[in-house]
Amino acid sequence: MGSDRLLVRELWRYPVKSMGGERVGSVAVGERGLHADRLWAVREVERGATSTARRLPALLQCSARYADDPPADAGPGRPAEAVITFPGGEELSTADPKANDRLTDLVERRVELRPLPPETDKAGFRAPLLTKSEIRRQFDLADDEELPDFSTFPVHKLAQLARNATPVGTYVDAYPLHLVTVGSLDAMRELAPGADFDVRRFRPNVVVEGSGEFEWCGGRLSGPETELEPEIPTVRCSVPVREQPGLEAQPDVMRTIKDHSDRCLGVYANVARTGSLSEGDELTYAGRAEAGAARELGSRVRRRIVRASLKLMPR
Repeated sequence: MGSDRLLVRELWRYPVKSMGGERVGSVAVGERGLHADRLWAVREVERGATSTARRLPALLQCSARYADDPPADAGPGRPAEAVITFPGGEELSTADPKANDRLTDLVERRVELRPLPPETDKAGFRAPLLTKSEIRRQFDLADDEELPDFSTFPVHKLAQLARNATPVGTYVDAYPLHLVTVGSLDAMRELAPGADFDVRRFRPNVVVEGSGEFEWCGGRLSGPETELEPEIPTVRCSVPVREQPGLEAQPDVMRTIKDHSDRCLGVYANVARTGSLSEGDELTYAGRAEAGAARELGSRVRRRIVRASLKLMPR
């Protein structure tokens, strides 16, 4: 496969998981993704687990920014202070105990802010067993609708997410980075002219000027100082259709993605080489030299395993 030239249009990091984030012009990229991305999350006290906007949609009404540029050593066990903007414009620091009370009132259940724990604290990432009914609720599915196709996920990743609210050592949903292309958003707008495909709905880390991100999976994107490995398409949950600051609820967004892209938009990626990334950086794509037959066989085996595990999942 030949190489395509691509451009980094926007970079986004999210100080608090499930809240709106802040756009940055340049940022260090480590194994966990963009520096200081998702150093905070909201934890349900009674459930004893990290929660997300899929369970608590009211979190989407908040946004967060860092009070100061996070230092180089900010990370697990070393959070940087963030400022949360609540509906109506009230701002509270993550260091302010009143923030927990305000969030509790907002989501109507007892919650608290939790900084990202060290990777050695595996119990801090545990969550109750995920059930089929919970998946349906988080993906806004009716009882007679099929569950999303998770067969693109590696089996080890699914096993990890079955035991934990997030991958151990991070507060990301599945992979260190989430990429979306301008071309895919434009294509969706053409299919549904009345729907608002604002990029903020999809919570990407990297917005790329280009298209065809599904074809990147299994290859590599190389920038001036860093290299990214797109792994799998991003299966969309109910978050993009919900109301957010400056964005109205948009049911047509998910209907369009479901009908034309099998519920997928954007790709998840790992970091192959750490460094830095800036808006305006050029990226070069190169495919992975891997036998097509072997990849297809692996995909078929994975699909069978995932389907079998879904049948065994509690309702």
